[in-house]
Amino acid sequence: MKVELLKPVTLATLIALAAPAFAQDDTTATDPAADATTTTDTTSETPTDGAAPELDMGTEVTAERQPGQTYVKEVIGDWELQCAHNPEGEDPCQLYQLLKDGAGNPVAEISFLRLPDGGQAMAGATVIAPLETLLQQQLTLSIDNGTARRYSFRFCGQQGCIAQIGFSPDEVAAFKAGNVAKAVIVPARAPDQKVELPISLIGFTKAFDAIPVPVAPAQ
Repeated sequence: MKVELLKPVTLATLIALAAPAFAQDDTTATDPAADATTTTDTTSETPTDGAAPELDMGTEVTAERQPGQTYVKEVIGDWELQCAHNPEGEDPCQLYQLLKDGAGNPVAEISFLRLPDGGQAMAGATVIAPLETLLQQQLTLSIDNGTARRYSFRFCGQQGCIAQIGFSPDEVAAFKAGNVAKAVIVPARAPDQKVELPISLIGFTKAFDAIPVPVAPAQ
């Protein structure tokens, strides 16, 4: 016995199968009264004044931030205002800039944060340099053509070698008044060379003033 495979149902076949459902008998087709009673009035569903129907334009779906999650709140000049989500209060923020060498290669990072009022340092900064930095030569910072200062690296980790720096109110004022700062590090493989990393100060004043002043913990 032969078994025939089922053939795909084409669009024409579906139309043919559906046709009897929409067919009318001879009585209803020739009776005007029947046509009048069975015809559906669709004018109420279509706007008659030319106005467009109400459309759902949708709403933006934003991912819920997790506690401690870092996000960029704003870009001000050449600085990113980075904040960490704090569900219990105001989000702490810092300034961030990626530092590149003369060839445009990313080399280091610097971030600024404000410190509570009343201390010796008005601001703190963290500089992350490559792991192959010659630590004995330290980190040198200067603003425009001003006097340079040296800072020690505290430790090295997976991210790189880290220097944690404090700035007095006068030094913060110098950053605000300056055009460009400069960080200098020495590669361990080339101790006779220096890598100069410009730090753009475009937008620094506005960005720094946008950081909320933290409150010193009660003692």
